[in-house]
Amino acid sequence: MVASAEQPGEGVPAAGPIRKIALEEHFTTPDLASRNVARPTRSDALFADIERRLVDFGDLRLDTMDRAGISLCVLSVTTPGVQAEKDTATAIGLARKANDALAEEVRRQPKRYAGFAHLPMQDPKVAADELERCVRQLGFKGALINGQTNGQYLDADRFLPFWERVADLDVPVYLHPGELADAPAMFAGRPELGGAVWAWTAETASHALRLVFGGTFTRFPTLKVILGHMGETLPSLLWRFDSRWQCTLGETLPPEQLPSAIIRRHFAITTSGVCDPIALAAAIAALGEDAVMFSVDYPYEDTSTAAAFIEAAPLDPAVRAKVCHANAERILKL
Repeated sequence: MVASAEQPGEGVPAAGPIRKIALEEHFTTPDLASRNVARPTRSDALFADIERRLVDFGDLRLDTMDRAGISLCVLSVTTPGVQAEKDTATAIGLARKANDALAEEVRRQPKRYAGFAHLPMQDPKVAADELERCVRQLGFKGALINGQTNGQYLDADRFLPFWERVADLDVPVYLHPGELADAPAMFAGRPELGGAVWAWTAETASHALRLVFGGTFTRFPTLKVILGHMGETLPSLLWRFDSRWQCTLGETLPPEQLPSAIIRRHFAITTSGVCDPIALAAAIAALGEDAVMFSVDYPYEDTSTAAAFIEAAPLDPAVRAKVCHANAERILKL
């Protein structure tokens, strides 16, 4: 993530007429802001701007959306949120309070905001119950989970009750980066590789592959998982996953059992934080035009840059419409 430098102002034209929906757009609450917000920059000025944007739901956020032609944002608690909490009861209370706060903001601006549930994954059964409350009572569109929780990844058997509820509710789970559970030697002495520069990509891509190879999608064949940042490198490596997994097993797998087939069936991705037409073209080629969705990663990336990128990307108009809004409308039932 790169801190945003955008500022509200008048006289700046919208990026274009096409409807845009953004899915990886963050907020925090006063309770979480003091303890559970990652700092992705060494600059005090940039972080101060991030902080003020995270707690704002009024003109600052809405003006930024308007100038970029974004009609709807699906909001989520910024990383790490309650997943950094060691005490389960504390995590449960903070998550529920954050969801209630978001529901109130959505109620005030139902045409501009929607919500992803923030869940206390320390207790998978409680997380499942909170997801159901958020979907059925608060009208949220799924959940966003910030990586591992106390060293536990979502392919573990203890999370099976959670995934069962996700499947029953038929909503997507956005798998978002979080902090590494430990400090691998490969990062020792190289702090510049931490966080959004590389470590979060490695963590999230590995988390997604744990679900692929751990059999989560075999147990729950209707699940849909969303990855940000143009798929956290996975779309570029599908051929190698198939080749090396079959080599590891020493056998040829049926086409539907290949890692690439599982990823194509169960994952959608967003463009958050990657405003690169080459990466966009590669992602669409790898996953298909129905699996890629526009996002910004507000307030860590510049909204106007993201909007200008997707407006100018060399896409067929019908494909651009899918990426900008239609795929999100279908997958999130907006």
